[in-house]
Amino acid sequence: MFQWLTGCVTDSSAMILLGPTLCLPSQATVQELFVVARDANAVPNISLDPVLGSFLSLDSSAALQHQYTSLQRSLSEGQRAALGLRLNRELPGGRVTLGGVGVVALALSLLLDHVAQQVRGNISVEAGQSPLTSPPKKIFGIAVTSRIGRIAHNYLSLIPGLANDQELMAETTEIYDNWLNLEMLDHYHRMTKKKRMSSVSMQQWLTGAAFHLHMRIHQVRLHSVPTGSAESLRLSYKTALNHLLQGYTVYLHRNIQETAASLAEHHGNGTCSSELSFNISQAKTLDQTSHDGICRSHKEGLLVIEPGRNVSHGVWHHPCESPAIQQALVTRIINAQDLEHSRSFFLHPKKVFQRLLTQEDAFELSAD
Repeated sequence: MFQWLTGCVTDSSAMILLGPTLCLPSQATVQELFVVARDANAVPNISLDPVLGSFLSLDSSAALQHQYTSLQRSLSEGQRAALGLRLNRELPGGRVTLGGVGVVALALSLLLDHVAQQVRGNISVEAGQSPLTSPPKKIFGIAVTSRIGRIAHNYLSLIPGLANDQELMAETTEIYDNWLNLEMLDHYHRMTKKKRMSSVSMQQWLTGAAFHLHMRIHQVRLHSVPTGSAESLRLSYKTALNHLLQGYTVYLHRNIQETAASLAEHHGNGTCSSELSFNISQAKTLDQTSHDGICRSHKEGLLVIEPGRNVSHGVWHHPCESPAIQQALVTRIINAQDLEHSRSFFLHPKKVFQRLLTQEDAFELSAD
């Protein structure tokens, strides 16, 4: 875990931790709040999508073949016949050069998925329109409407129709490589210099970096760029990822805010009013009762992870524990990300990286 997560908190909002009575939350309180956020889908996910891990790897050919075989087994006889007809229309000749590796395997995986949905009647495609022309809402965990998502989707939608033409494939990949390279530089600048850091932007960057690296690797396979071009891009993204993770951790420390749920009890004349002050105005009054002159006011707490990610909660604890809870939740959220897998994507040993560059598996439709 990063050094800046284990150091002492020194900002004035947390000075209460240094008082004569340590105001520290129990592990159970932190866990309960984390579970509340997780169950409300308020815990961000910046991890690399597993689909990319499968198809942008040495196992891409096996992953694609497994998907194809599993798909055929899941369909009725009539649906399998329809699947064969549509795939033969999309992949003339039934064989795709380098179709079992990297970005080509990834494109064919998306094609299989979309054609299967057509065959099952889940989606419709107009006559003459490619199954991949109409984009889904998300691709690899990021919005297709994002710049990175749009570039990736548009490129992948072209691959099935041009993969067997090595020269055209190389030219098209170079064009999209340049577009994505410019967008990745701009995206990085926005996060680091223009305070556009967020969980969404982190996942977009990570997806774009993984995809861009394998576009470059595929160009090496096509002999359109030197091997060193892919290696330098890998090293650049490895360094940039470490820097962005530091910035993302600081971002979480700055944005996570927690207010305790609480119970106020006081004597009154039957009319209840709150005597509590809250850090966040959205805290809600859950219940107010008056019996025998005693007024009890139950209020929800509020946990804010970042703008757009917040959840009310009923976890009671001493209000002075909130600063320490906020720090602990940063650690829990970072630990919830599969960051080691994301890092390892850019840390291939030389021998493994060389094997990625020289993959050549084709993809062939079944004879039936």
